[in-house]
Amino acid sequence: MNKTDKIYIAGHRGLVGSAIYNNLKTKGYSNIIGRNHSELNLLDAAAVKKFFDSEQPEYVILAAAKVGGIGANNTYRADFIYENLQIQQNVIGESFRHNVKKLLFLGSTCIYPRDANQPIAETQLLTAPLEYTNEPYAIAKIAGLKMCESFNIQYGTNYIAVMPTNLYGPNDNFHLERSHVMPAMIRKIHLAKNLMEGNLEAIRKDLNKRPVENISGDAPESEIISKLEKYGIFTNKLVLWGTGKPLREFLWSEDMADASVHILENINFSDLRANQTQIRNCHINIGTGKEISLQELSQLVKTTVDYKGEIAFDAEKPDGTMRKLCDVSKLHSLNWKHKVEIDNGVKMLYEWYLTN
Repeated sequence: MNKTDKIYIAGHRGLVGSAIYNNLKTKGYSNIIGRNHSELNLLDAAAVKKFFDSEQPEYVILAAAKVGGIGANNTYRADFIYENLQIQQNVIGESFRHNVKKLLFLGSTCIYPRDANQPIAETQLLTAPLEYTNEPYAIAKIAGLKMCESFNIQYGTNYIAVMPTNLYGPNDNFHLERSHVMPAMIRKIHLAKNLMEGNLEAIRKDLNKRPVENISGDAPESEIISKLEKYGIFTNKLVLWGTGKPLREFLWSEDMADASVHILENINFSDLRANQTQIRNCHINIGTGKEISLQELSQLVKTTVDYKGEIAFDAEKPDGTMRKLCDVSKLHSLNWKHKVEIDNGVKMLYEWYLTN
């Protein structure tokens, strides 16, 4: 890659896309382009074709996706499979038609079986049933991975699929209806702290920035309290979903960006398919190789936020996959390793949330 090559980041304002954008800028890349949703709807095939016709990008990073936590995945199943398939079909298809030199496709480790052997190596793909609650999203991401692999096999393209573990960091999604576990937990504990301390002004400020089910900080106090209670936030305690027993691996988004750019600059599909007679499982897990239980994570966040109340878990709510630890040996063999450990990452994310 040359510093002046035109690089299109689909999803450049999202959690990972914005981190990749900043990483490339820091390294001196000067021709990076992106479009927000109002400028380019990636579900619109004609609009995506027009964009590629006009801009002619040389490199494409597909970081755009419809994402959410366990509740959103299980509730909006049709939206998650349809929209992600459509985005992938349009962006990967136009990348091929416009002879893009290299494409990086971002998936998720939820592509692996619910009961996969731990830690999960890339070879575990399609060996057993998926976790039910996020099956539609996982199938869409598997389709994207296989689309990249299949274009590479048939047409000799250079499309690389990376599967990040649970990501967190600047520009995370803190909207309680559809956020992932880390930002949701941080925001809930922050709100629980202010509710316990009677700091309604801080709660109103928070809700004005990010309304919950259309309830903003301007709503009557009774409506605010009722909405917080719906999400398990009470005066003297916080109730989180599940048992707290599931183990999760978390990766700081700026580390993910650094890994992505490292792969773009140094790794080609030919490096990943070496010595294979049947080409498969050429994707790369991106993670830390370390895990923490959700109960332990809640205590880490509680200490960081300085919340004095009780944290309980509602075992009637789903846990999702009980364990999902990446085997990152392939990643390490490609000369990349994470830098940010979770205790420091939680502090940095909470500081970012308070500032933003």
